Amino acid sequence: MEITLEGKGTRRALLIAALTIALFFLYQSVRLWIADYRINSDRLTEIESGAALEPGNGEAWDLLGRFRQLDFVAGDPNEAVKDFQRAIHDNPLSAYYWMNLAGAYEATGDISHARDAFEHAQAVYPLSAQVDWNYGNFLLRKQQWAEGYAQIRLAVRVDPLLLPLAISRTWRSNHDVDTLLNQVLPADVNAYLRTLDFLASIHEAEAGLTVWQRLMSLAKPVALPQSFSLLDELIREDRSADASRVWREALRAAGLPHEDPGNGSLIWDGNFTGDFPNGGLGWRWNNPLGASIDFDSPPPVHSGRSVRLDFGGGFNLDLDHPLEYVSVEPNRTYHFHAYLRTAAIPTESGMRFAITDPNHAGTAPLETENLIGDHPWTAAEADVTTGAQTHFLVVRLYRARSRLFDNRLSGTAWIADVSLVPTGADAGGPQQ
Repeated sequence: MEITLEGKGTRRALLIAALTIALFFLYQSVRLWIADYRINSDRLTEIESGAALEPGNGEAWDLLGRFRQLDFVAGDPNEAVKDFQRAIHDNPLSAYYWMNLAGAYEATGDISHARDAFEHAQAVYPLSAQVDWNYGNFLLRKQQWAEGYAQIRLAVRVDPLLLPLAISRTWRSNHDVDTLLNQVLPADVNAYLRTLDFLASIHEAEAGLTVWQRLMSLAKPVALPQSFSLLDELIREDRSADASRVWREALRAAGLPHEDPGNGSLIWDGNFTGDFPNGGLGWRWNNPLGASIDFDSPPPVHSGRSVRLDFGGGFNLDLDHPLEYVSVEPNRTYHFHAYLRTAAIPTESGMRFAITDPNHAGTAPLETENLIGDHPWTAAEADVTTGAQTHFLVVRLYRARSRLFDNRLSGTAWIADVSLVPTGADAGGPQQ
């Protein structure tokens, strides 16, 4: 059909039609702009009027419902329920809207409908970790423990990033490590290691030992540093026998040598054949300014290596590393023996070994002879008797800060062949 524009009436009609269409779209645009402006207001009445301008916009009604929930002055949970119901009417496939409705029902005390709303959310989005997580926490709040833990487990399975929250939330719900292991955590190395770190951080060594045994039962490789948080807590709690056992198991799981020293010493790697693990019951070094560390040749006719420390002369160091925590027994005598060598140590405060009880100040303190200047390999040895409460000793290379004007530490020191052996009838104490 051909339309001619020759007549004035035809042109006028087309102009009117075009203006009408333009005005309609302008009206719609203005209405939507006003609705959006009001919906994003911070006043309840404005949001209500904005939502009314868009009756089919589920997002607007959901926003209105959440605003009512967060309005602690004029909020109304029952009206929030209606808003979320309107949102779901517009978009019944939004798991997010269903969860918000569940929260509103819970706020009104309607637990049955809240649970039903969570189940609708799961039906809409069965693989949502957020839905499982929120539903699980709802069930825990209602003390429906088994069902709640099952939902938390599902959430963690879908989203492993929820694991730390799942551990802390479950523990604080009942302080039962068996619930964590059997009802919440997946049986894998990462989950158990995260749990160990959490339990160590809240000083729950007993529960940590249970998780450690479950971890070891997996017979999977575990990097040695991942045992340090548990071992540090065992040291703090003076649990020497447990620490010795965990240390050997940690070495085995890391694929490292874990046999007891052949000379009966309780010092791990006293000949420095391996690198410093910097944790557990192994050697530690804290990288102080003005000192560097490396391995060197052992003393003549000795095996293994020595540790060499070079001092740059720029600092008056208060040195207390390298050090090692050693599991011992109370009321026992041990013989300490090591070799120490110095070259060009200039100050009156030089190099020596110090042995102390880390958990009981003033118990079993011991210092060997202070070496300054130049000394060839020299035996540093003494007997140390533990106190009635002593379960750990710390063996360290020690240098006290000098009090003299010319106090900058320079030169070099070496240590080698460090051992701590039970004496006489005390021999056969705990081994690492």
